[in-house]
Amino acid sequence: MKKIFLIFLITFSFLPLPVPAQDGEIYDIVIRNGRVLDGAGNPWILADVAINGGKFVRIGRIEGKGKREIDAKGKYVSPGWIDVMDQSGYVLPQNGLAENKLMMGVTTAIGGEGGTPVSADKIADYFADLEKKGISINFGSYYSETQARVAILGQNDVAPTPEQLEKMKALMETAMKNGAMGMTTALIYPPSSYTKTNELIEMAKVAGKFGGIYASHIRGEGKELVQSVEEAIEIGEKGGLPVEIFHLKAAFQPGWGTLMKAAGEKIEAARNRGVDVAADLYLYTAGGTGLEATIPSWAFEGGKEKLLERLKDPKIRERLKNEQKTGSPGWWNILEAAGGWDGIILANAQNKDNTKFQGKSISAIAKELKKEPADVAFDLVAQGTGRVYAIYFMMSEQDIETALKFPWTSIGSDAGAALKPSEGDAIGLSHPRAYGNFPRLIAKYVRERQVLTLPEAIRKMTSWAATRHRISGRGVIKAGAWADVVIFDFDKIQDNATYEKPLLSPTGIDYVLVNGQVVIENGKHTGLRPGKVIYGQGYQK
Repeated sequence: MKKIFLIFLITFSFLPLPVPAQDGEIYDIVIRNGRVLDGAGNPWILADVAINGGKFVRIGRIEGKGKREIDAKGKYVSPGWIDVMDQSGYVLPQNGLAENKLMMGVTTAIGGEGGTPVSADKIADYFADLEKKGISINFGSYYSETQARVAILGQNDVAPTPEQLEKMKALMETAMKNGAMGMTTALIYPPSSYTKTNELIEMAKVAGKFGGIYASHIRGEGKELVQSVEEAIEIGEKGGLPVEIFHLKAAFQPGWGTLMKAAGEKIEAARNRGVDVAADLYLYTAGGTGLEATIPSWAFEGGKEKLLERLKDPKIRERLKNEQKTGSPGWWNILEAAGGWDGIILANAQNKDNTKFQGKSISAIAKELKKEPADVAFDLVAQGTGRVYAIYFMMSEQDIETALKFPWTSIGSDAGAALKPSEGDAIGLSHPRAYGNFPRLIAKYVRERQVLTLPEAIRKMTSWAATRHRISGRGVIKAGAWADVVIFDFDKIQDNATYEKPLLSPTGIDYVLVNGQVVIENGKHTGLRPGKVIYGQGYQK
């Protein structure tokens, strides 16, 4: 009997004691009666959530009162959604409210595909300025290998000397110490496309030394997808750091249904041997980038002025047209990926005289102007006062669903905050992903198509994204974590943005909280700026 009693005491001494009701406690905010999804992939529980000092403090039955009480009866209460492939770095100093991001539930954004908006030595000042001016979302950024390359080598297609490489590595170290989250590349765009694998490995070693991630718009996303994924894995494996494949896609119609599976198998095999590689994606069959991407990379050597000079030469134009058909070393043929000029739609002409062509395919514009489509593209690029943007229809719904089912994929928009509400995003591209990407996951792929369960969809946007990017204290509803919250109606949540009307905000998201403060209430921004900078692992104050 004594032995049984002793076992009883030992067993129950390790169980948590019940938390007593704290009737007299006053919390900053109490969210009542919601279906709470913790972000870890667990089914929802019916609970109250109490917030104090910007953090979650109690989940369960809350007897105490809140200075502010929110009734979430019949609604879901989720951790704030994390955009792991954001483009807001340049606009946040001008508009820290980031309305379009918050309206679709994004509370944390990680930018930097093209690098930080400032040089490596100015990154700490840039982040300090964001905090001083105030931002409504949490924000972190990568530093681009291309930034270091251009600083030392310019726009030239050359390999660095050992001395030049050391200078580039020093810039990467500076960026990491100043708070960058890792190193990025965008290897379809010159001058990044001029970079060889060995150079990237050496630069990755520096980022890895400071706990960084290597995140890449890989060298090709079409028929060469698997080989491009292999290169990214090699860089991570030899560089000694995790690898993130940006906006995973199979942009090649003959490979729809097979390429995505093959890429997934390649990533799984790498993970099985211990390589920390994962990917993110946006939820549309069309991508968006500059129209200049249809021009072979060699024509950009020396910078934009050199490109414009070359486009004036009829002989060079003929060479470029031929290479658009045959291919060109070091260039991903996005024209081939889109299935030809019919699949490329002008989105932003960056020229008032050419605005009338926006929304039309390059082939339709060519017919109207009685020109060859390639010449139309060359002319539009040359006449733009800024980067001319297009939408490229390249992917299949089947492959999006395949990618979503991989347990290691997260969600990124490849879009930035808008300078003003109901305008195109900061990079000048009007694409529905800037206003609808995150609610679309729930509306289309959970509710309508049932590709994922709701807890799994939330996990991809919250705890997995935070874990993947080493963001501590976010992505979960748990005592002690930062109180980023989305309260939404499952039956009503809807992405309303379309290719024809890309600037429509979603519906069905009632409240968004960032660090315990309400920034979206009944679909409107409150004007508060409680966001924080997300610093990388190597940050040294």
